[in-house]
Amino acid sequence: MINVKFYLDKADKSKRSPIHLVIRQKDVQVKVATGEKILKKDWDNKNQIVKESEYNHKSVNKFLSFLKQEVEKYFNSVSHSHFTDKKVKEKILSLVNSRKVNTDVKMVCEDLAEYESKTKTTLVDLFAGAGGFSEGFLQAEHGNRYYDFLLGSDINENCELTHLARYNYQLGMDAEFLRQDITEPDFLDNLLKKLKGQQVDVVCGGPPCQSFSLAGKRKKFDKKDDLFAHYLNVIRILRPKYFVMENVKGILTKESGKIKEMILQEIKSIIDLKEFHQLIHFLAKLRIAEREKTFTLDCYNLRMQFESANERELEKLRESFIQIIENKFRLLTPKIADYKTSKTDININTIRHGFNLLKRSKELAYVRKKVILEKAHSDLDNDFFAERFDSFLTSIESDSIIEKIQEAFKNLKPAKEYQREIAEIISALEIYNYSFEECIQGLIPFVKTLKAEKEFEEILAHIRLYNIDQPFVALASNYGVPQNRERVLFIGCRKDQKLIMSVPPTVDGKEKVTVFEALYDLDFVGNDEEKFSYEPIDLKSRYNGGTEKMKSLIKRRTIDGKTDDKKGMTYAEWSKKGRLNGRFSNAKNPFYVRSFEELENTLTHIVAPLHNHKTSNQNDDVVKRLRVILNAGDYDVAKKELKEIGLDSEKRNYNVLKPDSQSPTVMTIPDDYIHYSSPRALTVREMARLQSFDDSFVFQGKRSTGGNKRKFEVPQFTLVGNAVPPLMARAVALEILKNIK
Repeated sequence: MINVKFYLDKADKSKRSPIHLVIRQKDVQVKVATGEKILKKDWDNKNQIVKESEYNHKSVNKFLSFLKQEVEKYFNSVSHSHFTDKKVKEKILSLVNSRKVNTDVKMVCEDLAEYESKTKTTLVDLFAGAGGFSEGFLQAEHGNRYYDFLLGSDINENCELTHLARYNYQLGMDAEFLRQDITEPDFLDNLLKKLKGQQVDVVCGGPPCQSFSLAGKRKKFDKKDDLFAHYLNVIRILRPKYFVMENVKGILTKESGKIKEMILQEIKSIIDLKEFHQLIHFLAKLRIAEREKTFTLDCYNLRMQFESANERELEKLRESFIQIIENKFRLLTPKIADYKTSKTDININTIRHGFNLLKRSKELAYVRKKVILEKAHSDLDNDFFAERFDSFLTSIESDSIIEKIQEAFKNLKPAKEYQREIAEIISALEIYNYSFEECIQGLIPFVKTLKAEKEFEEILAHIRLYNIDQPFVALASNYGVPQNRERVLFIGCRKDQKLIMSVPPTVDGKEKVTVFEALYDLDFVGNDEEKFSYEPIDLKSRYNGGTEKMKSLIKRRTIDGKTDDKKGMTYAEWSKKGRLNGRFSNAKNPFYVRSFEELENTLTHIVAPLHNHKTSNQNDDVVKRLRVILNAGDYDVAKKELKEIGLDSEKRNYNVLKPDSQSPTVMTIPDDYIHYSSPRALTVREMARLQSFDDSFVFQGKRSTGGNKRKFEVPQFTLVGNAVPPLMARAVALEILKNIK
């Protein structure tokens, strides 16, 4: 039995008394200064707390409670024969000193002197989440080049909290964060304000991809489906040298590959406004040479002007485009229908009203966005409501409106002499809805007539701002990540930069990092426990005759996973040391906070060597179920036995981790995975290790959430599961640094 108490020592000249911690256990008595001082009148000795009369009583009491809790846990976990004054004192002082370092006033931690002679490449991270892209890019350096992280953006509070804690408070950077929905009208204005005129070299980001995933049900009109367009709109404005878009593998096959092709078309449609006048002049030449289809070429000319217009100009141009078509139809109407028919016929009304709808594209876009948000908010899917909502959303899209107009023309059955004029109207409507790339394809017959193919291609080469090869699938385990996570990468390269078509693997198949390598040194936590310090692992007692086999899985490696027996470190050692190349040697110690209020008050930070290493409180039945599955090695194999002993579950899947291979894709729900040697789910820290985050990267805020809250909250497990693995991001970042001009 141990006794842990606090007492006030002799007051100093300012009459403030140091708070000491004293531990008594049999013959051992240890006294250690906590680093805190208060006036004697502010100490409640009976309750062992600082009174409210002390202005920072909350933060001091929180620290004292944490200190006492850790000391008691230490005594309960270590054999009594190992108790010594020195070891206990070291344990307490490490926590006290870590906190003291972090609460010292230090405005900037980043070591800039060494980097003053180097060339910085600026970075913006959109849909940043926890910061997997940012973290990997900051790890990358090549020659005299490194990354300067300017800004991260996401819509969730906990993403911002984790970002500010890591990059501003811990690493001392002045990176900005924009917490706003990218689809909001003033997003770009706010982004530009925060960037303060700084040139952006690289933009990275993974627009949320749940609706594209092969693992889940595909949803029509998911609010996340159109975020690519908004991401590319940011690219149009910022004009970075390179941009990276990350997504799930399912994006390649969604809608039979049409989504992928649409994305590639949109990327190729980003134009260089400085050179765009060349195309407009060329279209004027085509118009002069053309004798028959002048109306169609006028429509192409007007449609092309959409590309260089701002939002206000675009609205007027769209309305003007439809008005021109409507005027042509107004002149045609008396020729194909008498007065009475023109006022009452459902087909003519459909055409007229279709024009009205197309002229109100901005208003319909607003309605569409609101309905999609409401559909998501009310969770309309797999019910009697979803189909009708989707049907309405389909009906107000320009494609559907134009389709109905075409159908109405067909029903009118006009005389042959008017077929050409109707064909021109229908063609004009299609041009209105074309992408830039579709317009280019539509112009080719006119170009061939003029025999100006070479001139046209030269102009296109000048005005296309970005080149891109096909998107490619990147497997995380090829880059030193102990996880078989497949992600699709689109890398857009500005026309003055070298084309990047892939990111070479950093490890081969035989030297991939295993689950055991990543997690073995963290396997000292039991059911419903939280650990803030590392503890030694005795592999011999744990694995008996299998010790040598398990030891053989631990390899010395370079930072990116290549084996290096002489100069390398183990994956666990890299995780503890960190992979930021010593650039932030003055960084503060890892800390945890629950809220922005705690973040701003450094005295409330929980400072410790290890964070996010807490297990869930699993009842006996759950532990027994997990043990059966663990022993079977596979959930499907274990189902029969689970049913026989009355422990079967409706849970769809459990993944038993294999120590000698890589983990499956880390998702956002922790109990989807069973630890390779213990009947339990993984901790946030263990999932972060499988994602290749350094241990010093602390995931802030709530640990987990459930039910409908998952739609709005992004707790630690979700932050980890949705992140880009930093080591994979590092490989991408290095490839860009090697090629950037």
